[in-house]
Amino acid sequence: MAITGLLMVLFVVGHLLGNLTIFAGPDGLNAYAEKLHAMAPVLWITRVVMISAVVLHLVISIKLTLENEEANPTKYAVARALKATFAGRTMIYSGLALGLFIAYHLAHFTFHWTPGVVVGFDALNRFDVFTMVASAFKSFFIAAVYVLAVVSLFLHLSHGVQSTFQSLGLSNDKAAPRFGLFGRGLSIVFLIGYGAIPLAVLVGLLAK
Repeated sequence: MAITGLLMVLFVVGHLLGNLTIFAGPDGLNAYAEKLHAMAPVLWITRVVMISAVVLHLVISIKLTLENEEANPTKYAVARALKATFAGRTMIYSGLALGLFIAYHLAHFTFHWTPGVVVGFDALNRFDVFTMVASAFKSFFIAAVYVLAVVSLFLHLSHGVQSTFQSLGLSNDKAAPRFGLFGRGLSIVFLIGYGAIPLAVLVGLLAK
């Protein structure tokens, strides 16, 4: 869980840095996308590794959840969660939501299987990622799906980052609050960074 989780966090950081080039306009995002596609073998190896990590992470999380329920089949008469946060108690749900979103995201922007995807090329004959993204997020429904996914990511990582350090044996009573603060801070960065893109398109700040 910890290793696959850490891999995904690193990927989310890199993916965000690339996605933010959209604020440099069509040339910024399309140039970034062209550089990625020029490294096709590396790109596909990364995709395969990350999809494998997501599937493994999801399978292990479901297995652990079922084992925990079997270990404690009787519910307490009074629920007491003195240390458990909302994010911690809903990890399985935010994780499942992210798994469904990743499948949709790949079908949408990677494989172009979803209806209405605008596929074309810019004046420099580069794949026009900017237009594809901007046209998609003009739809309130699609923008809302992505924003909800970002909220799920925020909830999942605000607890998951701290748990990763704990599972790797790097946390203790003194370090745990710091790792918790780091996890929440990183999650807020992702929330703002990823959420800003669909919202900026929706309100007209990013347009072709």
